[in-house]
Amino acid sequence: MPGASMRNIIITSAGRRVTLVRIFQKELSRSFPGAKVICTDANPELSSACHAASRFFALPLMHDPNYAPALLKVARKEGVGLIIPTIDQSLPILANNREKFREEGIELLVSDMPFIKQCRDKRLTSTFFLEHGIPVPAFLDRSNLHFPLFVKPYDGSSSSGAKLIPHESSLTKEQLADERLLFVEAIDRDLYDEFTVDMYYTREGELTCAVPRKRIEVRAGEVSKGVTIKNDIVDYLKERLGRVSGARGCITLQLFRHKDKPEYYGIEINARFGGGFPLTYGSGANFPAWIIHEYFLDERPPVFDAWQENLLMLRYDEEVFVRNYSDHH
Repeated sequence: MPGASMRNIIITSAGRRVTLVRIFQKELSRSFPGAKVICTDANPELSSACHAASRFFALPLMHDPNYAPALLKVARKEGVGLIIPTIDQSLPILANNREKFREEGIELLVSDMPFIKQCRDKRLTSTFFLEHGIPVPAFLDRSNLHFPLFVKPYDGSSSSGAKLIPHESSLTKEQLADERLLFVEAIDRDLYDEFTVDMYYTREGELTCAVPRKRIEVRAGEVSKGVTIKNDIVDYLKERLGRVSGARGCITLQLFRHKDKPEYYGIEINARFGGGFPLTYGSGANFPAWIIHEYFLDERPPVFDAWQENLLMLRYDEEVFVRNYSDHH
């Protein structure tokens, strides 16, 4: 557990996550008045979330071997006790450096490496779902395709490169030749609803809360309109994923549910906060407070089902203005 003087939090790769920063600021100040939320980014001057933070710092790009040492240096200097990553690429790096940070009294809100690998590689994700009794869309042999189908890179993130291919004429030679692409059966969206489920896992990998939110509209891979739904998904996932070795903090799972019957397909898992998390927080599922209490106060998070259903989220763009900015550094 971090020392009493180390109550500041870093949110890495902050980008546009202004709401997430503000939520953590609010919840941190309730438990530790005066503690700060600090942001890091490769280009913090152009990150709206960094300007919402108490302080911000530039870090090397993720693939730079100096990334983890630079992050540790900032955390040590700023009295940070907890670091919260927000993008998939950073998870393996942080998981591999967990003990170095822990030696300095700094906790990383990151799952274990085997689980991260299962989330990062869509082929392993499918195996994970099947091993836990959750069906997945069938993989198609690229020499024997039938349409419509869905293509996605096995290591993609935020829907990058994912695309519905309705007819054979829509498939390009480049897609067919791309070894990174997986070809899977398309799920009929007239028959199935798409859900993202925010799931809270304790340090021991126990599921204490799951909030399904139906995706109504998505922009650039991130939900822009969604609604919380209380249905059989919660019990379905608790039964199959009530304990997941190595899962920790906010885990974001995507699945399809048939509109008329309890029939499911697992799609993907992200071992981090998803872009639509503010809806879950707004419904009363206070993941940030549970994280702060679990990692700073060693308090076990509650089993929580009393979140608000039928809560609709409609997102919009907002501006951050920075005075006297110059790009000639």
